[in-house]
Amino acid sequence: MTSSHVEMENRTVVSEFILLGIPNTKGHETILFISFLVFYLCTLLGNLFILSAILADSHLHTPMYFFLCNLSVVDLGFSSISTPKLLVSLWAKSKTISLGGCMSQVFFYHFLGSTECLLCTVMAYDRYVAICHPLRYLIIMNWRVCAILAAGTWITSSFHATILTSLTFTLPYCGPNEVDYFFCDIFPVIKLACADTSVIETITFTNTGVVPMTCFLLILLSYICIVYSILKMTSAEGRRKAASTSISHLTVVTLFFGPCALVYTQPQLSKVLVTPVQLFGYVATPMLNPVIYTLRNKEVKAALRKLIVGQMTAH
Repeated sequence: MTSSHVEMENRTVVSEFILLGIPNTKGHETILFISFLVFYLCTLLGNLFILSAILADSHLHTPMYFFLCNLSVVDLGFSSISTPKLLVSLWAKSKTISLGGCMSQVFFYHFLGSTECLLCTVMAYDRYVAICHPLRYLIIMNWRVCAILAAGTWITSSFHATILTSLTFTLPYCGPNEVDYFFCDIFPVIKLACADTSVIETITFTNTGVVPMTCFLLILLSYICIVYSILKMTSAEGRRKAASTSISHLTVVTLFFGPCALVYTQPQLSKVLVTPVQLFGYVATPMLNPVIYTLRNKEVKAALRKLIVGQMTAH
């Protein structure tokens, strides 16, 4: 038997990982459990309300609200990737996650993260057409175009996530299995691989860097054109309405790209900062998105009122 054979036999393949969770939280598990549970339930209710209101009101069957529905679906999924597991580990002190569970967290995190990134770009293009070319809006943003743009974001993201997940889990894992994080993401997981990880690190940096950066620049370009168009408007009411829908989208974009930029452009970011930033992007942003769109939007507020009144009268 060759020495390499013996070496391979000594390597036990990891079948589960241990998530070390949020650092420095000993003794605060109950308060964290209650906080995350409240955030999670608010996220689920908020996004389900938005989806129901838009689907129930025919006045909202427009491209802007079609993309907003897609965003709500993403937020429902995104908040469900790691929050339930985090709640279990805080409540039952169960920190283990199966290899399949870890793979699914990596896949869905990058799948839904990429989908949200592309959706924000598509929504910026939608706002650009609505404000800069209002007379041709319904011709440019017809239902066929909307369906292609939405399907494109989901399909592209699934390829993106499949490539990253495959590369992460084709690496051999044979030694320690403690993931120094509260969920399975590529960088904390590949630290445990007993092989050279430079290829996956390069590809991940490229993918998680180039894709959001391109999207961000396209959004920026859209908003330069939007601001220019708003400033040229003569009607104060038109200017106010255009600014109102743009500010909602711009706030969502800032909440999404802010944490992403901090986490992925600063991989050496101190642990003290990276966990709160990730938790904010993971737990708070999906809950805030429906609030942002509702508070600034009369049409959504009216649809929600109609939905609630309809439910109450039905009972």
